[in-house]
Amino acid sequence: MSRKWFGTDGVRGRVGDSVIHPEWVLKLGWAAGHVLTAGVTGRPRVVIGKDTRLSGYLLESALESGLASAGVDVLLVGPLPTPAIAYLTRTLRADAGIVISASHNPYQDNGIKFFSGDGYKLPDAQEEAIEAWMDRPMLVSDSEQLGKARRVEDAAGRYVEFCKTTFPANLDLRGLHLVVDCAHGANYKVGPMVFRELGAQLTLLGVEPNGININAGVGSTCPESLQEQVRSTQADLGIAFDGDGDRLILVDGQGALLDGDELIWLLARDMQQQGILSGVVGTVMSNLALEQGLADLGVPFVRSAVGDRYVLEAMQQHAFPLGGESSGHIITPANTTGDAILAALRVLAIMRKSGKSLKALREGYQPYPQVLIGVRLADARRLLDHPTAQERVAAAEQELADKGRLLVRPSGTEPLLRVMVEAVSADLAARVAEKLAKELSDLAPG
Repeated sequence: MSRKWFGTDGVRGRVGDSVIHPEWVLKLGWAAGHVLTAGVTGRPRVVIGKDTRLSGYLLESALESGLASAGVDVLLVGPLPTPAIAYLTRTLRADAGIVISASHNPYQDNGIKFFSGDGYKLPDAQEEAIEAWMDRPMLVSDSEQLGKARRVEDAAGRYVEFCKTTFPANLDLRGLHLVVDCAHGANYKVGPMVFRELGAQLTLLGVEPNGININAGVGSTCPESLQEQVRSTQADLGIAFDGDGDRLILVDGQGALLDGDELIWLLARDMQQQGILSGVVGTVMSNLALEQGLADLGVPFVRSAVGDRYVLEAMQQHAFPLGGESSGHIITPANTTGDAILAALRVLAIMRKSGKSLKALREGYQPYPQVLIGVRLADARRLLDHPTAQERVAAAEQELADKGRLLVRPSGTEPLLRVMVEAVSADLAARVAEKLAKELSDLAPG
């Protein structure tokens, strides 16, 4: 069954459009309230969190009203990272969790993503059930059955303490200078609190959200300022989050970037040395160097579709404790979704245990040059069915031959066609990717 609104990570779009519109989101809350709390004994409860976008207030109110009309009580936790909502949904014994965020997208966009009561992203079947309820007439519960809302005042503190418990009790961060970039997003409070309370000296970027500056020139998708700050302050490393706090990018003491693939390799090597690693899940976008590096360590590796919920499904299927994406979504045993703070703490723990710098730890990993281009299209899937588009893709694959690999796929979160080329040289990867992206863009209807 094809889904009308749900992508790889909930529902996302431009605020004010037909979907991310208060009237539509009101009904989404009502529909989700019925689906996610079906069979619940007693008063059902749902946690709602959000990032720092100005539109979050609007959508939070609409969701709250929709859930209340379905007889669901609402627990409001305010601006917190996506993984915090997964954690709080479990520990507060709620029946579901909802995050209002468009992750790394600009402030004009927003989205709604859901967690089940056990803190996992929803399976396709439940998302399809919510969409089916959206086609029903919206009937409000009887007055005595309507839901109510309350704020969880200590939500941020609960999550901060949880994060700190994942760091070895016999270690601390005293003596380390960290530059932390919170993207003016959901981690702007809790991120610095965690690292500071563990003893680190901090230089902060992206911690002054105003509702419209989220991800604007800062964060994991724009690491240039972080790199410069690490170099100029001679910090030990830099940490960058995205707008909703589930992606992590690191910068070593010389200002060089480490993406999600390299971080997974670092974590995998440490876990294997501890004898606690049965295998790793990456995605079709994961760099070939990760696969080869894990093979050298004797660690099994499988690829999933793009999206951390698909990574998690594969982790559960194969009983692997570690997985993630090149973009920086990294899932460790401590949480049920990508958690940037927890992943950063794991890397910092490796540094403290080994006494090595991040630059020294990364020695031995050499990624293949990879170019990723997004072609903005209204209907990327339909274009890929076009015979000429298929011919262009086949020609690009032939040009790469045994010197690289090509992946062309529609984005699950934006109206984009993503063209990824990985090759033995940066020049070859750039030439093939740019040529194919232009050809596909030219084929798209004007």
